[in-house]
Amino acid sequence: MANQVEATSYPAAAQRTLLNLAWGAVATALCVLWTALLAPPAAVLAALGKPHAVTPLSRLWGRLLIRTCSVKVRIEGLENLAGLKTYTLVSNHQSFFDIFSIVAFMPGEIRLVAKKELLKIPVLGYALKNSGHVIIDRQSGGKEIRKVIESSREGFSIAIFAEGHRFSDNRVHEFEDGAAWLAIMTRTPAVPMAISGSAAFFPRLAKIVVPGGTMRMTIGKPIPTEGLKSSDRTELTRKLEEAVRATFSTEV
Repeated sequence: MANQVEATSYPAAAQRTLLNLAWGAVATALCVLWTALLAPPAAVLAALGKPHAVTPLSRLWGRLLIRTCSVKVRIEGLENLAGLKTYTLVSNHQSFFDIFSIVAFMPGEIRLVAKKELLKIPVLGYALKNSGHVIIDRQSGGKEIRKVIESSREGFSIAIFAEGHRFSDNRVHEFEDGAAWLAIMTRTPAVPMAISGSAAFFPRLAKIVVPGGTMRMTIGKPIPTEGLKSSDRTELTRKLEEAVRATFSTEV
């Protein structure tokens, strides 16, 4: 099963023309504008204690950024999420567009596990922190774990990038066991997803997008966590990593 957001093809980074650079600069500036426009109402809704009302704004934000940059998103395996009320989505991580695509197109209400650096972004950081997203701060002890469990109980599915941070070398890196542990703690199915291609048009540390790119999100079959204990997280991590590697593609 596939779901596509159609757009144009894109040139390789090494072959970028002046026109392509200008297009990328304008698209990037517009993405900043969309974020600036949508972050305040999201922050207001979060402050009013209405995190579920933030979800439509998040979807709109993600889709606007993707469409503005003329990025094609190919989604495969959506049938594997049928019937799941909540789940823990476990993925590799190549680009910020992974985040945009998850909030834009994944079924249900998705909340991300993100690093505390995002709190430094004015208004957006506040909206993230107070609308069910989980901001990881290693100095806060078990507070963030309780936040994950609370978000899951409120009907949010959790998305986490198991490699720890973004890698733009077009390969899957070793998974940390935190994602598996969160799936076990929330007692939700662990769903592996391979993201391919997004680093080609917006790699780590990039400032300007290469517009017109293509990425693929391949959703695997859910792995039940009922009956699993914390000590089972290593084995679950292995299964999730193997599932992602099996469907990851170096060419999209």
